[in-house]
Amino acid sequence: MKTRMMSWNVNGLRACLKKGFLDVCAFADADMICLQEIKMRPEQVEFELSGYERYWNSADKAGYSGTAIFTRRKPLQVNYNFGIDAHRHEGRIITAEYDKFYLVCCYTPNSKDQLLRLDYRMAWEDDLRDYLIDLDQVKPVVYCGDLNVAHKEIDLKNPSVNRRNPGFTDEEREKLSKLLDSGFLDSFRVIHPDLTGAYTWWSYRGRARERNTGWRIDYFIVSERLKDNIKNADIWSEIQGSDHCPVMLELEF
Repeated sequence: MKTRMMSWNVNGLRACLKKGFLDVCAFADADMICLQEIKMRPEQVEFELSGYERYWNSADKAGYSGTAIFTRRKPLQVNYNFGIDAHRHEGRIITAEYDKFYLVCCYTPNSKDQLLRLDYRMAWEDDLRDYLIDLDQVKPVVYCGDLNVAHKEIDLKNPSVNRRNPGFTDEEREKLSKLLDSGFLDSFRVIHPDLTGAYTWWSYRGRARERNTGWRIDYFIVSERLKDNIKNADIWSEIQGSDHCPVMLELEF
């Protein structure tokens, strides 16, 4: 059985709906659609997406953060939070349990300018890694979303000038390395280990997207034992509608 998944930071779902979101969903034909930075509550918009159940985790703060999972396959259960109270107010996590795996949709906190939130980000990373490891003891994990980090120099256009910028600090990169060393794989690099110029986010400044001056910060991270189940992992950089593009994963069981 094939399972096809899409993850996309839509940078405001209401805005993205006006820029072809439903057309992208129809084209993707995904079993699960994971969204980040929805910036809304479900009652604020109506749209037709036939065949999908919808699960939302909105931030306490209006117009900020938030995640959603739209799924054709009914989960066994859905959990919207993890960890300490500080992690539970920004709508950053949804976990859907299926027969074969856990699907964790995540919008990782940004470290902010001057790295004002780096300490919190480090605590988040440690707690989330423990959470994923605990899930992995029960069944394999598919962890996806905007993880707000370019892991290696290959994952952004200009690594040298961005060395201490949010999303490319040594600390953030080391936390992703530590997660991968804990029994997980970057599915895109399983399929495309040396592909350059593969990015998922571009600044709105300086014609960055036109020039492909981007960062790969959106991922599907999977448990190591799912390696042989990975049939495809892709980046749809041609898709507009947000400053991020969708990323795709196809597993076969």
